[in-house]
Amino acid sequence: MEKIMDQLLQWMTQTGIHLLCGLLVLFIGLKAVKIAVRFLAKNKRFQKIDKTLQSFLTSALKIMLNTAVVITAAVILGIPTTSFITLLASAGLAIGMAFQGSLSNFAGGVLLLLHKPFREGDYIESSAYAGTVKNLSVLYTTLNTYDNKQITVPNGILANQPIINYTAEELRRVDLTFSAAYGSDIEQVKKILLQTAKNEPRIKQEPPVFAGLQEQQDSALQFSLKVWCASSDYWTVYYSLTERVNAAFIRNGIEIPFPQLDVHVKQEQKTEKEV
Repeated sequence: MEKIMDQLLQWMTQTGIHLLCGLLVLFIGLKAVKIAVRFLAKNKRFQKIDKTLQSFLTSALKIMLNTAVVITAAVILGIPTTSFITLLASAGLAIGMAFQGSLSNFAGGVLLLLHKPFREGDYIESSAYAGTVKNLSVLYTTLNTYDNKQITVPNGILANQPIINYTAEELRRVDLTFSAAYGSDIEQVKKILLQTAKNEPRIKQEPPVFAGLQEQQDSALQFSLKVWCASSDYWTVYYSLTERVNAAFIRNGIEIPFPQLDVHVKQEQKTEKEV
């Protein structure tokens, strides 16, 4: 009995030491991972990398290091490496089947990172979502809409849809249409449009401003005005030109038409027999 108690005490001591060491490794390791990732994020050389790549790398590094810490703690606890690898492979297969969407999002994140269709701060639009890119992680991309709503989009969706990047280029063209009544002097209207565009300081004069008669509608002449500006000034220029042209039309007596319908009533004359 005494011998059994000694063996039991020895086993409990060894198990307790392994358990304590494993828990210490797990606790200290997870803390160390957070510190290491935070230190990397503050590194000056790392900060020179594209912000989208920074976010992706820190997210992927955190996952890999945390996995390594868990495996190390399991080995210290005495779990056989072969059994652990088999268990990990089986769990990975089950998890992979259960999280097919997440794997698709991960692959999408890698594709977005390699092809770089957008960066943090760009305003993008896909088939169903639009907003300013705030963050690109391993699985999801976070967008902020114009009215400050936050949208979390799976990377798998973005990687498999056309993406319009409105701010990738420095310059962007503003296309506007204005209506003038029939009978208006076409050359005068074009002159007003060009002069108004010239007076807007945010408009680039190269490429040149274009103004011309676009089409003849049922109730109005439709004029097109095309100007170039910095991408960041797009909406400012859009609304400013709309207001300026409207005021210029009023000052110069250019009638701004509205839909109207002329009805002609034809009265039949009665014959002498009907009278």
